[in-house]
Amino acid sequence: MSDTDPVTLVPCEPGALTPAELRTLFLFEKLTDEQLQWISDHGCTMHMPAGGVVIQEGDPADQFFVLLSGTIALSRKVGQDDVQTSRTEQRGVYMGATNAYLRDDGVPRRYMASMRALDDSDFFVMSAEDFGHIMREWFPMAVHLLEGLTLGMRSSQAAISERQRLTALGALSAGLMHELNNPAAAASRATASLRQRVAGMRHKLGMLAAGKVPTDRLVALVELQEDVIERAAKAPALTAMQVADREDELGDWMDERNVTGAWDLAAVFAQGGLDIECLSDMEARVGSPELLDQAIHWIGYALETEQLMTDIEDATSRVSSLVASAKQYSQMDRAAHQWIDVHTGLDSTLVMLTHKIGTGVKVVKDYDRTLPQIPAHPAELNQVWTNLIDNAVQAMNGAGTLTIKTYREDDHVIVAVGDTGPGVPDELKKRVFEPFFTTKPVGEGTGLGLDISYRIVVNGHGGDIKLESKPGDTKFKVRLPLNEPASA
Repeated sequence: MSDTDPVTLVPCEPGALTPAELRTLFLFEKLTDEQLQWISDHGCTMHMPAGGVVIQEGDPADQFFVLLSGTIALSRKVGQDDVQTSRTEQRGVYMGATNAYLRDDGVPRRYMASMRALDDSDFFVMSAEDFGHIMREWFPMAVHLLEGLTLGMRSSQAAISERQRLTALGALSAGLMHELNNPAAAASRATASLRQRVAGMRHKLGMLAAGKVPTDRLVALVELQEDVIERAAKAPALTAMQVADREDELGDWMDERNVTGAWDLAAVFAQGGLDIECLSDMEARVGSPELLDQAIHWIGYALETEQLMTDIEDATSRVSSLVASAKQYSQMDRAAHQWIDVHTGLDSTLVMLTHKIGTGVKVVKDYDRTLPQIPAHPAELNQVWTNLIDNAVQAMNGAGTLTIKTYREDDHVIVAVGDTGPGVPDELKKRVFEPFFTTKPVGEGTGLGLDISYRIVVNGHGGDIKLESKPGDTKFKVRLPLNEPASA
């Protein structure tokens, strides 16, 4: 019988697979005839119709399964959602009580995931007790090695993963606090300055009233204030050189008319985009040279308050934008699985990592905005983008170009994260996705970031992730399917 020959099974029939049939499964192919006969005598076969649940996460792990035919999917419970972790139709894969050979530590062993048949599927089944027995009796040395490896990696990975999560959370929190502090401090400074300017306006208004200004002139002054503010709002943006030249012109004009604090006022009017024509219009409408000084100061205060309120609005909008990005990044109040635009997650990740990226790295976003939405777990993909962008920034040592490109390739969306760092040597390219392997100096990397990213993309989304690297041009390309797997 070949690997591809179908096996006719009767559900739960002990001994339904002969030793010869068992040998066609890669797990048993090197066993002796006597060992295969023992397994045949102690095993049974099971048929599960499409859609049936073979094992349920959290139930006692009392059976060991080997897939004979069909397609199965494993999933884990995350909150209220079932998150698919892997999907396969490979004949001979095994699942269930795979750690039954481990020594009893008093902790009940339970299935770590649920398994569902996506189409009609057949299994060879052994009890956990029988599977543990043959492992311990037939392969004692291997069991000792596996126990040490499993328990050692479990404790090491738990400790390192916890530390990595705390480190990543600390870095993201510090970056977010830094980004929030800038607009918050700007809003605070603008508010303090605004209070001073409003007080100055009240004082200047009192002086104007005490000067017994004719009613028509006071009305004209109020109208002039509104006209100037409207003109400033519509003024074209000026370069730094143009603003400096405008200040000189306005300062000279005010000096000629003995306006007090002319050069301080000139900076305010120039920043507002106003010119000599505006001042001349103001002079004509005020009509009285003795009122011009007070009028210009009053208009200057009004103009500055508008600028300060714009600064406060910009700062508070920036805070709101950062909070929205943080919420988008963490996927708060959102379903674990949904149809998403990949650019939303990429943008929110860039915002969260702004402080870490720094000013020495130029960020180039080459997005294809016409890409359709894809089915995904956005919080998990954000973790992938974080790992890839963080690695790229570290590779460039704070100076270079970070390029994020999106495009369509057949029935997949491609997200490429590139950097201009030194690259990854050819002999290490095949190892970058191995757990605990890192090219970073000791203490700077855990070797889990790319391993986690690989499992999220490949196992969790049915995609692929590849590395292309040469000095000055390194790219990680993430391929994500446009549609759900047909059989899911």
